[in-house]
Amino acid sequence: MTYQQPKLDTSPKISDEVRKTTCYMCACRCGINVHLKSGKISYIEGNRDHPVNKGVLCAKGSSGIMQVTAPSRLRAPLRRVGPRGSGAFEEISWEEALQTAVSWLKPLRETAPEKLAFFTGRDQSQSFTSFWAQGFGTPNYAAHGGFCSVNMAAGGIYTMGGAFWEFGQPDWDRAKLFILFGVAEDHDSNPIKIGIGKLKARGSRVIGVNPIRTGYNGVADDWYGITPGTDGLLILSLIHELLKAGKIDLDYLARFTNAPCLVDEAEGPGRGLLLRDKDGKLLVIDKKTGKPAPFDKKGVQPDLGATHKGARTVFQHLAERYLSDEYAPEAVAERTGIPAARIKGLAAEIARAAFDEPVVLDQEWTDFRGDTHSQMVGRPVAFHSMRGVSAHSNGFQTCRALHLLQILIGSVETPGGFRFKPPYPKPPEAHPKPHCGFNPGTPLNGPHLGFVHGPDDLALNPDGSPARIDKAFTWENPMSAHGLMHMVIPNAHAGDPYKIDTMLLYMANMSWNSSMNTRAVMEMLTDKDADGDYKIPRIIYSDAYASEMVAYADLILPDTTYLERHDCISLLDRPICEAEAAADAIRWPVIEPDREVRGFQSVLVELGNRLKLPGFVDEEGKAKYRDYADYMVNHERRPGVGPLMGWRGNGDQTGRGAPNPDQLQRYIDNGGFAIAHIPDEAQFFKPWNMAYQDWAVELGLYDKPQPYLFSIYSEPMQRFRLAAEGHGERQPPEHLRERVRTTMDPLPIWYEPFGDSAGADYPVHALTQRPMAMYHSWGSQNAWLRQIHGHNPLYVPTKIWEANGFQDGDWARVTSPSGEITVPVAHMAALNENTIWTWNAIGKRKGAWALDPDAPEATKGFLLNHLIHELLPEKGDGMRWSNSDPITGQAAWFDLRVRIEKAGPPEESQPAFPSIPSPVPSAKRNRP
Repeated sequence: MTYQQPKLDTSPKISDEVRKTTCYMCACRCGINVHLKSGKISYIEGNRDHPVNKGVLCAKGSSGIMQVTAPSRLRAPLRRVGPRGSGAFEEISWEEALQTAVSWLKPLRETAPEKLAFFTGRDQSQSFTSFWAQGFGTPNYAAHGGFCSVNMAAGGIYTMGGAFWEFGQPDWDRAKLFILFGVAEDHDSNPIKIGIGKLKARGSRVIGVNPIRTGYNGVADDWYGITPGTDGLLILSLIHELLKAGKIDLDYLARFTNAPCLVDEAEGPGRGLLLRDKDGKLLVIDKKTGKPAPFDKKGVQPDLGATHKGARTVFQHLAERYLSDEYAPEAVAERTGIPAARIKGLAAEIARAAFDEPVVLDQEWTDFRGDTHSQMVGRPVAFHSMRGVSAHSNGFQTCRALHLLQILIGSVETPGGFRFKPPYPKPPEAHPKPHCGFNPGTPLNGPHLGFVHGPDDLALNPDGSPARIDKAFTWENPMSAHGLMHMVIPNAHAGDPYKIDTMLLYMANMSWNSSMNTRAVMEMLTDKDADGDYKIPRIIYSDAYASEMVAYADLILPDTTYLERHDCISLLDRPICEAEAAADAIRWPVIEPDREVRGFQSVLVELGNRLKLPGFVDEEGKAKYRDYADYMVNHERRPGVGPLMGWRGNGDQTGRGAPNPDQLQRYIDNGGFAIAHIPDEAQFFKPWNMAYQDWAVELGLYDKPQPYLFSIYSEPMQRFRLAAEGHGERQPPEHLRERVRTTMDPLPIWYEPFGDSAGADYPVHALTQRPMAMYHSWGSQNAWLRQIHGHNPLYVPTKIWEANGFQDGDWARVTSPSGEITVPVAHMAALNENTIWTWNAIGKRKGAWALDPDAPEATKGFLLNHLIHELLPEKGDGMRWSNSDPITGQAAWFDLRVRIEKAGPPEESQPAFPSIPSPVPSAKRNRP
């Protein structure tokens, strides 16, 4: 009998149903197919029809199944019964939890709404949470952006009306040179990986500028291991070289930026502002007439080199500044750690790709002046950047410098360059300004966050004191945009600028990896006054998991996991758009929770109903919305414009239209997303392309066309400088006057990061990066992902490794001006020679996340946060100086300077904290 090949089922049936929704394992918001078998999740794969990931799914997305089964999931509402930090809780019913919350919040709203501080972590429903806070009437609301990447967002919006990441993307299909600066590897991972694959398939060059060569930098064709905090200096040196070589796009600058606008140089309150006509229109000199004309006059040809009554153009000021020898490669090489020859080489690469290999599309388009162009001509150099350049005290000006670089070569919104994603671009003036008008029993007088345009827009009380607990939009950090989440607990503890009563936090691990000075923050949360009362009287916290923060709350409102609730990825907030199309998405409960948990957004709807907040109840006090799903469908921010753009009205309208009761089902039937493609003639030059402007109005992104010029020269910043020089009614306090004057330059500058003041005693830079396989805290407790990063060593470059005689398995003591850690080290050659680093958020506190107390995350894992202080070292002036960018308040995580030495191996990483009792049962162990 002959051998019979066994019959194997190589494609066993893994599910009896597939439900399509949106991933939440990072900020990409990819489309996923969730396979269910007997009602339980069996497998997650990418949705090939989804516009973001096109079927690609990373390790994080695939492991989402382990988030739904995680032992750390909270089970029911909890009330603290022991001291804060003890982890002692009792389970209570939802009705009791809601009654308790209302009993705390209702008196505040009726008497002192500012005594509620409501701050959220990396959630994706900020248009909704801010709407709730505005209805409550507190000025104290913001999200996580202040300690993440507000410099990148604000720098981009103030300069060009949008920024990297969620606001725009490289032209992956046409770019010939792609340069990354400090990109976080856990964000936007699938689109970037797909994009880099396209670039490499076409033979395009990829260059990484980062102190650390991992991830995207590891697959780059070239790597510049820059000294942390000097990116801006490198960029300005590149600009110096391009100006010297004449490799800038003069036509682009003249047509689409404020480079030809005239700067008032007469002494007085208008010095340094741009000249305008009687209607407030920016003035340029028309080449044809030699006379001033409004920038948008039909047929005008702006002159970059003109003068008018002593006023010179922005371009002349720009050229004079950056052609200075102080920006020459030879002058910046030592500080940046990049040899002058390499800086010149990079400038030459940029010039070659931009001007020797332009991309030309035979597509006619008409600009806002009425000029019709027969082609779309682009400079195929694309940039991308994130937190790496943002999280420094000079980050805002560095981000502006990077945008200036790409604007000078004409590679923004042109083929092959950087492209905006709807609802961007938007001029800075189209964004709201921050509001802080609060009164008992009434809503706040406008949105909390926004973009200031001068001192009159600051969030100050009549006496000049900060109106917000985080001191956002004050002279300490005027252009805050996202608030300062890292300063909420320290300021509330200090009662500076005033005391609060209740802190409401959502998905913000503030007692561990989301705070600077972690040990001190834990002490602040448990500190009591002379009467024995907590200095922060009440803390309400919502999370899906038993994170470190849970132990420090008084009332826990347990959230669902992302596959058990409704979410709205909205054009009003953080949509999933691509450069070619507007798109939004939903999540919906593909499974029902098996615990007493509720989606936090629906809990807010219920609280809004019970508190009778404006926007949540009608004139008779009846609830407008049953839950968050009902809000997603029926809420209108403006008539016909709501959270979701798809299938409005009778189901045949996109963008604008009446609420449709079948809208969510239409999204579900379509795979969880809606998409509206931009017409071909509107694909590029969006800020100035009238076809795009009209399409955006039709879709509801704008209410009228709003073409504008890129602000390579920032008037809002000059208005603050004028105030610092004594002009205007609102003046900065004396101790801040010089800082405002020097840092808020309207043209991008570079200054030494504040952390460098630590000096020679702390010669080493120390950084953290997000690992590609994790996303914030909740990824690093995932059973599958823990196998990739079970703990985190401190990576040390060759020079420091050899100088200290380190060997594999050694430990090091690392000391900063504010703390000390002892941790395991590992050698890494592809690293800036004066920089050490580690992965962020791997280290866990014992007892948290339902992990075993002896888990490697708690014994070998660690945080650099213990070395970072939320305040700068004392200056002897009695002031509390925030460790932040002085313009935006961005937390300066990456300014950290340390010294390192070999140490004997302790039993576990130091500092070690006592284990906290878990509010959830221990994980079941596998038995033999």
